[in-house]
Amino acid sequence: MGAVWAVVVAAGGGSRFGAAKQYEPLGDRSVLDWSIGVARAVCDGVVVVIPAADLGRRPLPVRRPPDVTVAGGATRSASVRCGLAAVPADAEVVVVHDAARPLAAPELWESAIAAVRAGADGAVCAVPVTDTIKRVRDGVVVDTVERHGLVAVQTPQAFRAGPLRAAHAGGADATDDAGLVEAAGGRIVVVPGSARNLKITHPHDLAVAAALLGLPVGS
Repeated sequence: MGAVWAVVVAAGGGSRFGAAKQYEPLGDRSVLDWSIGVARAVCDGVVVVIPAADLGRRPLPVRRPPDVTVAGGATRSASVRCGLAAVPADAEVVVVHDAARPLAAPELWESAIAAVRAGADGAVCAVPVTDTIKRVRDGVVVDTVERHGLVAVQTPQAFRAGPLRAAHAGGADATDDAGLVEAAGGRIVVVPGSARNLKITHPHDLAVAAALLGLPVGS
């Protein structure tokens, strides 16, 4: 079977967090290092995308560097394209993962990759929506959305390399890569995600991640 490569996206500035959250310590490792670690355990190669200002300026706070480090772009989709450009042309499957999800277990990666190997153009990890969802306009509720069939999508997201590259070729932006592949007519399937696979967005999320890992809060 063809090679599987990971693109770990760590190019954000952390405006909501208040700092570059990908470099924040989580135990004795950085948030980014946790994400690189699981990518290395599952994939044949790893590309990490970091802010352009950091490329060559600071050593990555990781135990084992990725195979390739590249500068990101102005948007998340642009950053993924920068990472894709560094993935070898013969890669069969590409897994895109946000570095800000350091608790994504290897099983999530493996499930998404297996779904692509089975014939899907892409596979996303997702969990059912449990909260009531309302559509709001100008601060006023205009609709209560039926949550049956709704899921909250996470990363990692795995794709056949060809459809992913083709979906990105037009330079469009989306909140996730599955959205671009969907728009290009690709078939995306869902595999179970995990409530444990939280995204580090605000400082308190780091404390939650530490607790889930059994680390002293604040470590």
